[in-house]
Amino acid sequence: MALSKPIMNLVASYLQNLYLHPIKTKSISSCVVGCAGSIASQVVAGEGIKLDPIFAFGLYGLIFGGTIPHYFYELIERLFPHEATAFPLAKKLIFERLVIAPLMQAFSLYTLARFEGKNHKAALKQLHSLYFTVLEANWKWLTFFQVINLAFVPPMLRVLFMNIVGFGWAMFIASKRRQNQKKESS
Repeated sequence: MALSKPIMNLVASYLQNLYLHPIKTKSISSCVVGCAGSIASQVVAGEGIKLDPIFAFGLYGLIFGGTIPHYFYELIERLFPHEATAFPLAKKLIFERLVIAPLMQAFSLYTLARFEGKNHKAALKQLHSLYFTVLEANWKWLTFFQVINLAFVPPMLRVLFMNIVGFGWAMFIASKRRQNQKKESS
């Protein structure tokens, strides 16, 4: 019971900041989730903590993880308004899964590699070796969560919901990238 008041205060503060400063709040949340996912992935792998991936996931979340989804969710609400179009959920989901997800996966893989200090050629090589595996996994595992997000989560909380899902996704991406690096160095 004593723990509930600080938690409620934290939630209230978060929601207030989300309302007053949506992009900054979403970006910081995405940074924290990305770092946590990278750390958790490294701990689960049992190989020690490397700072480069943590930095890459954190920086990606801070710069792109809050802004791009924020504007994306605003865009799909304008493109497919609930009242004005037939089957708005299906249209939003198809647009997100077939247009946005492939672009974001390519952008994410390339940008994470660059933020880790890899040059353009090495980042492209990593992108080419991981892209279809990651995109297929994205379609397979994240479609369900995106349906829930688009159907039931209020627009203001959609980025937060996907950030929570993104914790597991960051662990998956980090492990795939680590496996790819081991394979290349062998």
